Amino acid sequence: MPRIAGVDLPRKKKMDIALTYIYGIGRKTAQDILTEAGVDFTTNSDDLSEGETRAIREIIDAKHKVEGDLRREISMNIKRLMDLKCYRGIRHMKGLPVRGQRSHTNARTRKGPKRVTGGKKRKGK
Repeated sequence: MPRIAGVDLPRKKKMDIALTYIYGIGRKTAQDILTEAGVDFTTNSDDLSEGETRAIREIIDAKHKVEGDLRREISMNIKRLMDLKCYRGIRHMKGLPVRGQRSHTNARTRKGPKRVTGGKKRKGK
């Protein structure tokens, strides 16, 4: 099982799929990397030679920002928006949708479970 960019690639997967397990690499980027390294897309991750693994690793290190570096950059961008207190930064701070979605109803993924205000109705006279 090859280890690339700090991630163990899954066994018995085609390489164009296996590379997508690395944060920051999608299908298209994986195919571009494999083309440049001269590796067939349909090669299983178990069948990679040392040379092919090294070539893939060098291409990713040289040309792509992945895993920890990418996560750090994204979190720093969000932190910068919050420090500026711009509209998007405030939405991040409040835990509301950032990209203009409706939030009066819906937005449950971002806001979390619905909180009921008030108590139960009493049966009265």
